[in-house]
Amino acid sequence: MEAASPPQDAKFWMRKAGRVSDAYGLVLLLTLLTFMVLSMLPNSSWSRALGVAMSGFTSIIGLTSSQVPRRLVRRAVAIVGVAVLLALVSATATLDLGMAIAQTLTALLMIITALTILKRVLMAPEVSFRTILGALSTYTMFGLLFAYVYAATGVIQGSPFFSGVEHGSNSDFLFFSYTTLTTTGYGDLVPAGQPGQSFAVFEMLFGQIFLVTLVAGLVSLWRPGKHDANDPPPVGEGALHRIEKDLTEDA
Repeated sequence: MEAASPPQDAKFWMRKAGRVSDAYGLVLLLTLLTFMVLSMLPNSSWSRALGVAMSGFTSIIGLTSSQVPRRLVRRAVAIVGVAVLLALVSATATLDLGMAIAQTLTALLMIITALTILKRVLMAPEVSFRTILGALSTYTMFGLLFAYVYAATGVIQGSPFFSGVEHGSNSDFLFFSYTTLTTTGYGDLVPAGQPGQSFAVFEMLFGQIFLVTLVAGLVSLWRPGKHDANDPPPVGEGALHRIEKDLTEDA
């Protein structure tokens, strides 16, 4: 039996790499899964530690899908390892400050991952279904990372984050974050003061601007089946440039 020729091997690994590249559907699924798990589990240090681990894994998948240099992926793995270890130690010894630090590290890594995915989406030469999934995964990741920011803020400031709620649970922070991101605003959970109120305002602004401009613009540019899968993508115009061009023409 003859061994596969080098060109065939190269094509095989290129197909494998293509499956991993821009796997933003998986990132979106993992983010939603993390949300569901944290919302349904009892409020405890162990459930928060599990959330740190799941969010860290999601960030690594997001960075890998965005084809960042390997050294950056290795650094992300190291940060996730430190955050998970700190979360486990804090869960064992009941150290709220240690858990807040682990959640802060996770939130920072998720910000980097979300911005990396967003950059790849904006620079994409052609708007595809994967591009839209990348934008949606960025949107949902921000809802999750703001929940970590709110939880850590409540611990660091030494007073309840929510007005009238002495101990906010995982589901409280997640519910408040996503209702704020979508500007639903039921009003049952309200930040007690600063800096929580400022964080909430920033999340509201981001949520509205992101949906109205970026996601809506990408959907308007998406033309399913317009280009054949074997055709080379157009060069010179990223998604961001095309959205700006359409907005200028409409004006």
